[in-house]
Amino acid sequence: MKRIVLLIATNLAIMLVLGIVTSLTGANRFFTSNGLDLGKLLVFAAIMGFGGAFMSLWMSKTIAKWSTGARVIDAPSTSTEFWLVETVRKFSQQAGLPMPEVAIYDGEPNAFATGASRNSSLVAVSTGLLQSMRKEEAEAVIAHEVAHIANGDMVTLTLIQGVVNTFVFFLARVVGYFVDSYLRKNNEESSGPGIGYMVTVLVCDIVFGVLASIIVMYFSRQREFRADAGAAKLMGSTQPMAAALRRLGGLEAGALPQNVATAGIAGRPGWMALFSSHPPLEERIAALEGARLQ
Repeated sequence: MKRIVLLIATNLAIMLVLGIVTSLTGANRFFTSNGLDLGKLLVFAAIMGFGGAFMSLWMSKTIAKWSTGARVIDAPSTSTEFWLVETVRKFSQQAGLPMPEVAIYDGEPNAFATGASRNSSLVAVSTGLLQSMRKEEAEAVIAHEVAHIANGDMVTLTLIQGVVNTFVFFLARVVGYFVDSYLRKNNEESSGPGIGYMVTVLVCDIVFGVLASIIVMYFSRQREFRADAGAAKLMGSTQPMAAALRRLGGLEAGALPQNVATAGIAGRPGWMALFSSHPPLEERIAALEGARLQ
């Protein structure tokens, strides 16, 4: 419930801010007496598309901490916390990264990395993962998350999300304009968008949004293969990451907030894999074993 409330509140806040920006810049006034101003509409779509994506990225660490209850380890108080911080430090140094914030949270086996940049990142690991995995397997998962940061995956996926969001906003309103114009072609006194425009835009936002999600998740899955390979490089072997994935296959991975789910460690089976941020575990293991054989 807490995550749902945070998600709704965050999205409302983002839409409010972007609404003010488009109003102040005049980008939302893309309807003119001569029809649709495609230039202004493109600016409006870009502000809404990239603005929403980058605001979510900027707030990702804060939202992740709130929604998972993650506690940042400022001064380790147990041997497990000390090991976790030092493991992240070791892999970060190997990857040439500044030391990320390290956090631990109560929950089923999972881990994630997030942050607006390589210099402002967070690695969080659940108590369930630390309790259910062997030391080397847990190290591999941590190396995987550090590899996400080193590869710049959060920013890359944000850029991709911004591009597809822009197309969604732009195309939905173009389609809405033409549908509305067709429905009101015999009404010469009408001006501005009508109900046909509003309904069409709403439907197109949903349909195009679903298609856009499939595109973003495809790129997310490719980044997972890269992070697995990055973990293998940091560990000096593909075996620990493959073992961690096999272990994960027998566990129930904990759910993550939407804004950090792409940097977790588990995906969805079946046809839902199209909407999954992660490839099936079997494919990831096969890719690691294939790399080992080469």
